[in-house]
Amino acid sequence: MDWIYDDGGRKESGYKGETGDCVVRAVAIATGRPYKVIYEELRALNKKHSETRNTRVSRALKRKGSTPRNGNFKEVYDGYIKSLGFKWIPTMEFGKGCSVHLCADELPGGMIICRVSKHLTVVDNGVIKDTHDCSRAETRCVYGYYEKIKSD
Repeated sequence: MDWIYDDGGRKESGYKGETGDCVVRAVAIATGRPYKVIYEELRALNKKHSETRNTRVSRALKRKGSTPRNGNFKEVYDGYIKSLGFKWIPTMEFGKGCSVHLCADELPGGMIICRVSKHLTVVDNGVIKDTHDCSRAETRCVYGYYEKIKSD
């Protein structure tokens, strides 16, 4: 599977260094929306989640802070990505093992956001768009992916 370096506009937005912002980058790449806008929207959602819930995730957000650079939790980003017009397509079931890998032959065409272990990445027509090649030589299991809902 080919890979192209893409930081989703992070550097252009004035952010420096490396960080745990794969959700922000993936959403920016897949939607074409500015990195900084995605970052601020997720920061606000993280903050709201930490202030209005009493869960493991909300407590972790209180400890670590609401900034998306510290990583993002599925409990927060899942609804956000869906609100942007994507639907979740699961590719793995409990007890069934891995059936779809980060491999062009096993994924649909078009632009999708793939969830793999501890990471979100974009695959655009069989090409990974990310800051690194996260395919593990096409052996990395894909838990599922977000696909843009087609409008009539």
